Formats: sequence, C-alpha cells, structure tokens
Amino acid sequence: MRGMRLHGRDGIDAMKLEEFELDAPGPGQAKIAVHAAGVNFGDTLMVTGEYQEKPDLPFSPGMEAAGEVIAVGDGVDNVKVGDRVMGSIGYGGFAEEANVPAANLTAVPDAMDWATAAAFPVAYGTSHVALTYRSHLKSGEVLLVHGAAGGVGLTAVELGKAMGATVIATAGTDEKVDLAKSYGADYGINYSNEDIREKVLEYTGGADVIYDPVGGDAFKASLRCINFEGRIIIIGFASGEIPQIPTNYPLVKCFTVDGFVWGAYHRNKVEVIHEGYAGLREIWAKGALKPHISHRFPLAEAGEAMRVLLARKSTGKVVVEVRK
Repeated sequence: MRGMRLHGRDGIDAMKLEEFELDAPGPGQAKIAVHAAGVNFGDTLMVTGEYQEKPDLPFSPGMEAAGEVIAVGDGVDNVKVGDRVMGSIGYGGFAEEANVPAANLTAVPDAMDWATAAAFPVAYGTSHVALTYRSHLKSGEVLLVHGAAGGVGLTAVELGKAMGATVIATAGTDEKVDLAKSYGADYGINYSNEDIREKVLEYTGGADVIYDPVGGDAFKASLRCINFEGRIIIIGFASGEIPQIPTNYPLVKCFTVDGFVWGAYHRNKVEVIHEGYAGLREIWAKGALKPHISHRFPLAEAGEAMRVLLARKSTGKVVVEVRK
C-alpha cells in the first residue's frame, strides 16, 4: 500500500510518498481502505510536533477520513467488514489503508460520495455539537459566525440557518462573504474594511451566540456586541492570536465563554459525538446540507493540500482523494 509518511516531526516538506505494509488492526480498531481524507489545521500542526497528539514515528498524517471497513480487531461490534464509514481517526488518513479507533467511526449516509464523506465529520460535527450541545442555539436567536467561509465556519452558517437563527457572517474578503451568504447568512461583514461591532449592532442590535474559530481581533469585537446572557463558543485561533478576556465583560452582561475541542469529546464523551452524527444524518436526509469542497488533491500532493489550507486560499474544505 501507498501512503504519505513522516519519519520525524520536520514539517510538510519532509512528508514522502512511500510503499509500506500495515499491521492487522488491534483491539478496538478497524482497518479501513481509505478513499478520501479531509485536511485540517490540526494536520499541519501534527507534522511539526505542535499538536497535542504525537503519533509514534513513522506515521501518516490525516485525522479525518472516509472509506470501507476491510478488517476489525477484537472487541469491535459497532462496524463490520464492508461498511462505508467516516470519522475523525486521529491520524493515518493520507494513506490507502489505516487502522483507526472503531468507536470514532459512523456510517456514511446514503448518496454521499467519498470526498463529501471525508469533508463531513470534523467540520459538521464540530459545528453541530458546538451549536446544540454547548451553546444551545435557539430558533429566533442571532448567531454571529467568524471565519464564515472556512471549513467549520461555513458549516456553522449552514446549520445555524437550519436551526432557525438569524445568521451574521464575517470573513476577510467580499468573495468569502458572498459564499457565506449563498449558504444562508442573512448579513455579511468584511472585517478587512468594516467594523464588526458597528455592523452587528446596525443589523440586529447584538448577537446571542458567537461562534469563533478565529480569535484575535474578531474575539475582541465579540465582547462588545454580544447580547445579555449571550454565549461565545471558542473553536480555535486561526488568526494566530490567543486573546485574553477582561472578566468584567462577562460579569456586566452575564454572558458565558465556552470552549469546544472535537478531539476532547472523542476521548471523554464520545456518545455526544455520535448523538451529533445522528442529528446530522437527519438534516442531511432532508437535503438541507450542501458541503463545500474548494480544492481536491491526489494522495501524492497531500503536502500541497496542507499548504493551500495554511495560506488561506481555500473555502469550505480541502480533500485528498486517496484512491484517484
């Protein structure tokens, strides 16, 4: 089998396409024939050793994948050989086969192709659990989404609209704002030339839930346009700046700031992840979701796929089509 491998934590350029054999799946694992893998910022950190999970060397990156189960280890009863599955797998997706935690896998919905399935679990799963389980978004509320044209941001726009919210999307270019609007955003803010706080107050008077995968200045603006008893959900820091919060802000407006890390729920409360998948399958079956993939790369160009993501040249998701 072929796969992109690293023998050290030396970054994207050190990743090479190699032939190697994979062991049989261990207890609790399923071996999948990977058809496609989603590309995530976590992958770009893992190859340099900056991610919280550090796989034993050598390893193949790729924390999100879709494929067919071809073998199962001891104790696995949630999937079987022949099942079409997708999930957040930790690492290994940039290879033709991967041994993955079976508990993390879920069924690929009918009529969903492999590339879409590979782009689905992390982005949609993150937004669904964040908006339902963590921030309890209600119909009629105002949802402000930062980084709204990115992998998770665009899904938050789409799901927020499906949940009955008024959605305000922020992004760094007019083209990205337009994309968010095409996915249901009621209002758009280009933060490169518009003031987030001023425009939110102008459009809706404030936001009830703020979904923030960006941090930095976007988070600082959020503190000044959130409504009484609002909720800010922290997804990440794509801006590169981890902001600090003056605690008098939540004190005066009685709002909360919560965090959500997808991987932490796999380790500590995986049932929440699977409840989210069940909810997403219901929404998918209604035809309310249209996953956006801006770039597709073959396996040999997985490094370029990661560079496109880092350069913020993508919208929605970037996918490596492993078997094309």
